[in-house]
Amino acid sequence: MGEKWNEANWVTIKNFDLVVIGAGPGGYVAAIRAAQLGLSAAVVEREHLGGICLNWGCIPTKALLKSADVLREMRRASDYGLAAVSVTADLPAVVRRSRAVAAQLQAGVKHLLKKNKVTVIEGEGKLIANADANVTANAAGAARIAVSRKDAPVENLAAKSIILATGARPRVLPGLEPDGRLVWTYRGAMVPETLPASLLVVGSGAIGVEFASFYRTLGSEVTVVEVLDRVLPLEDEEISNLARKAFEKQGMRILTGATVKSLERGADSVTATIEMQGKSERMTFERVIVAVGTDANTEGIGLEGSGVRIERGRIKTDEWCETDAKGIYAIGDVTAGPWLAHKASHEGILVAERIAGLGDLHSLDPLRIPACTYSHPQIASVGLTERRALEAGRQIKVGRFPLAANGKAIALGEAEGLVKTIFDAASGELLGAHMIGPEVTELIQGFVIGQALEATEADLMHAIFPHPTLSEAMHESVLHAFGRAIHI
Repeated sequence: MGEKWNEANWVTIKNFDLVVIGAGPGGYVAAIRAAQLGLSAAVVEREHLGGICLNWGCIPTKALLKSADVLREMRRASDYGLAAVSVTADLPAVVRRSRAVAAQLQAGVKHLLKKNKVTVIEGEGKLIANADANVTANAAGAARIAVSRKDAPVENLAAKSIILATGARPRVLPGLEPDGRLVWTYRGAMVPETLPASLLVVGSGAIGVEFASFYRTLGSEVTVVEVLDRVLPLEDEEISNLARKAFEKQGMRILTGATVKSLERGADSVTATIEMQGKSERMTFERVIVAVGTDANTEGIGLEGSGVRIERGRIKTDEWCETDAKGIYAIGDVTAGPWLAHKASHEGILVAERIAGLGDLHSLDPLRIPACTYSHPQIASVGLTERRALEAGRQIKVGRFPLAANGKAIALGEAEGLVKTIFDAASGELLGAHMIGPEVTELIQGFVIGQALEATEADLMHAIFPHPTLSEAMHESVLHAFGRAIHI
């Protein structure tokens, strides 16, 4: 059963309308929105304001990838009629810039929390069950949280509502355990002391592919191993295949349907045993990045006896992000996927508004959550893939427009890519959009808004897209789905 506290244990209790455990992109956003709505809010964070995303994920990796993009463009300056001599990467400076970007944004989050009068408590938050009832709620309907720092008590809190936003950590597979020196998770991969001559990336989801892209651009020989039959396996199959071709053209070695069975660590290298099609091969690399998913941070937060249920390693919630324990909510990576920062932020706002009693709220639709991969080339998507639409029994129309026929892409020197759209053949509903090419992580929001407004193919056809822009490829893809494309 969960840890129990008697009334005598609670000498001083600070009361809030809402306490959020975890100050990542879901937690701090929820606390700010709650404060905006007049609720007293506190956020408990054990490490960094902004969470993994801001400090060791989304933001610093984009800073690294921007440095790689600039380096790539400088190397091909002659394509633009320019000359750049002796272009090299200063890896320590690249890393310093990335860390400075993260630090700047963390300071920004601290300012926003202070501006909105959110109480910030440094430490680890834990739900506490009453001694008499083995539940977190007391007679007044407030749940209780004990905050400790280095195992020493810091604060005792009580709140009418609690949001669990404790996030997730890199998944560790037996035999592939990270050591921070030879075998990295994303954290080690962001602060390399030297550039590895050779690199093995285990896993080809967004994290693995982004690091593969970064290190390959800087000059590492990169091998990517994926257990499934294609890279970026959650993306539309056609887009995945185009991405693989682009990565291989850059010099990456892509091994799909392959498994890393073991890692043998030497003084300054790692020998991996990789199994493919029933055969094993030993390959040696200077460094290894393991990017095979995440595990939710559900331990040590007092879930035992709280009534909060775990399902498949994640906290189970309803459509409003509420757990089986009334008044306790969970958002972000500690819950079911997709595990994306913008999903967590949206959930945080949704929960804060529901707690505050706002009406006309809409629960989150996972099919309307965009996914972005910031490799070179970029990949972005929203909604159903072509295969999933067909498996769902939908009659569909599919539009495709290659960036090779887009004037802006040609002018940019980035004419490799595709915009693909999927519509319901009868209603014209936009079921999905999938893109690969320059800046598609920015372009995808046009289709996200289209879905949110329930735009049909007619609405998108009638919209005027500016020229010359990459967005014209979006328009042409819609036109192509219905046999009306102009430029192909």
